[in-house]
Amino acid sequence: MQDFIYHNPVKILFGHDQIPALAQEVPQDKKVMIVYGGGSVIKHGILQRVKGSLKNSLVFEFGGVEPNPHYETLMKAVEIVKAEKIDFLLAVGGGSVIDGTKFIAAAALYENDPWEIITSYGSVVKQALPFGCVLTLAATGSEMNNTAVINRATTQDKLFFASPCVMPQFSVLEPEITYTLPERQTANGVVDAFVHILEQYITFPVNAKVQDRLAEGLLNTLKEEGPTALKNPQDYDARANIMWAATMALNGMLSAGVPTDWASHLIGQEITALYGIDHARTLAIVMPALWRYCKNEKSEKLAQYGARVWNIPESDTKKMADEAINATVAFFEQLGVKTRLSDYDLGDEAIAEVIRKLKEHGHIALGEHGKITAREAEALLKIAL
Repeated sequence: MQDFIYHNPVKILFGHDQIPALAQEVPQDKKVMIVYGGGSVIKHGILQRVKGSLKNSLVFEFGGVEPNPHYETLMKAVEIVKAEKIDFLLAVGGGSVIDGTKFIAAAALYENDPWEIITSYGSVVKQALPFGCVLTLAATGSEMNNTAVINRATTQDKLFFASPCVMPQFSVLEPEITYTLPERQTANGVVDAFVHILEQYITFPVNAKVQDRLAEGLLNTLKEEGPTALKNPQDYDARANIMWAATMALNGMLSAGVPTDWASHLIGQEITALYGIDHARTLAIVMPALWRYCKNEKSEKLAQYGARVWNIPESDTKKMADEAINATVAFFEQLGVKTRLSDYDLGDEAIAEVIRKLKEHGHIALGEHGKITAREAEALLKIAL
């Protein structure tokens, strides 16, 4: 196991009817701005519940944060925060809203061009407004980490930043809130969380038994509960297990002391930025292709994954790796998530554009070994056609 330092200060309020606890968590003497996305939080009464739980005399609202939150939209929120001297932010939504709130929190106190927050991957962030979260979609784990992904729509740039300054103070997780999610969003959430775990697990062995067993337990949970939630959307136990698994998937615990990959994310982000395909679906396209391309380097962990998650009988390691990849693809397809570029009417021209953007962003040494170049990214994407 590799050396590590792990620290996560986020307070989690998990379970039935947790929104009223906002009265104790949000400072009452502060100006608060609620940040949310589309109309679903209004339609299903979540926003009204949140507002009813706050005891602050000054509460502002900013709605319309997009999936893959747009820098241009978030900058409008930053202007309001500065003009009204907002003290505290409250994200009410899924990963995109929380990511957007992280950017607003940092940009509101940043004196130079806010885009530098993104291009520096967060290194310039020295302070941020405090904020909390009410999670409405189990997927990204943003409610318990310090990372955000932001999309600049005008230039088709989708990039991430990270900073300890943008850790939420708390996150409210009510599984019942996810009952009303469309099937597509439920399936996307399960795939997103599943791939987050795999990015930290399918690399090479370092004898990190605790991290491996945690990852395998979370993968098995999502494998079991994902189809259950799609079949019975109001199954509380399934929703609760998915929500907590998605949070645990990216709160830093799995990556502590182990090598991580993230090439699928960086390549997939370019596909989303260019062609608007859901983030989880780009991951489902890229990861199996990347595994096939890098099977020699990843075969030992793929075989372990196959045995412990998909119950593949012990045999030749390369054969087990192939079966593990096939089982993963079948699982994604079972959830209704397609796994090839051609399923989204994308071909060679799209691959060329993705490679162009990877080069533009300097993402030309990807993976746990830093050996996936632009040429190799092109080769593996051809496997995904």
